[in-house]
Amino acid sequence: MSAALRRCLTPWLLLVMLWAPHAQAQTEEIAGSLGTVGSDTMAELMLRWGEALTRQHPGIRLQLQASGSASAPPALVSGTTRLGPMSRPMNEAERRTFIERHGYPPRELAVARDALVVVVHRHNPLESLGRRELDAIFSDSRRCGASEGIRRWQQLGLDRPEGRIRLHGRNAASGTQGLFRRIALCDGHFRPEVNEHPGSAAVVSAVAEDPRAIGYAGLNHLTPGVKALARRDAEGTRHFPDPEAVRRGDYALSRDLYLYLNLPPGESLPAPERAFLDLVLSPAGQAIVEELGFVALPEARRQHQRQRLALGEADP
Repeated sequence: MSAALRRCLTPWLLLVMLWAPHAQAQTEEIAGSLGTVGSDTMAELMLRWGEALTRQHPGIRLQLQASGSASAPPALVSGTTRLGPMSRPMNEAERRTFIERHGYPPRELAVARDALVVVVHRHNPLESLGRRELDAIFSDSRRCGASEGIRRWQQLGLDRPEGRIRLHGRNAASGTQGLFRRIALCDGHFRPEVNEHPGSAAVVSAVAEDPRAIGYAGLNHLTPGVKALARRDAEGTRHFPDPEAVRRGDYALSRDLYLYLNLPPGESLPAPERAFLDLVLSPAGQAIVEELGFVALPEARRQHQRQRLALGEADP
């Protein structure tokens, strides 16, 4: 090789040498297992996010255990998982246990919005319920102010031959039951005859099969077999769980869906968790939220959550 040719090629060789490590880092594949333990309500959402993540990073595998929101805090405390989906906020006892074990609080992220709806059989003529009526149907304690319990449809002015109301709801491990008890029952107690189910889909299915039934379930589980009732306020105005009302929080039974992280202060997220949360809080991740019948976060909240994790701007 001539000296002139060497002089010509040297700058290009130097540029390639400087760029090569950067290119390798940019194309380096993220791999590993991503374990999550928690909410049944969020199971399909987590699964769809996991599938989308695997398409982006084939080396990542999501291992999902959807045993209810109550299972997330113990798993985070024991170190079984670093990521716990919950359809309710952690309570004080759960937070305290986590802090006692790890010395710092869990990181809380809102990742979607949801609402609970009260459903009846599709042929039931009832259109709405007030808070006192709802409490009187599902609770013996009647802390919302009803003077008597409601056990038969005739007490609601319905001439229904089925008579006695059959109750369906979620089990104690679910965040859905806790939210309904707190808001709809004014922190009261459920009647013992409420049939408890492990998932909202089972509640909806049971109500769809029984003209005497009423239940509560997540908004995204509605089927043509049931009718969602409006919530009637003290002035008689009916409120429906439309997406904008849920997004704003104007519908009383709306809620955030959470991911809790075991992330020590000052530490960065491991690569698989970072990639997962980057997807969840991206426009594509929030589109999956809406495809499944949940409600996407308001844009300002989505960006705020990204900033808290130092994720930067998401690709559209």
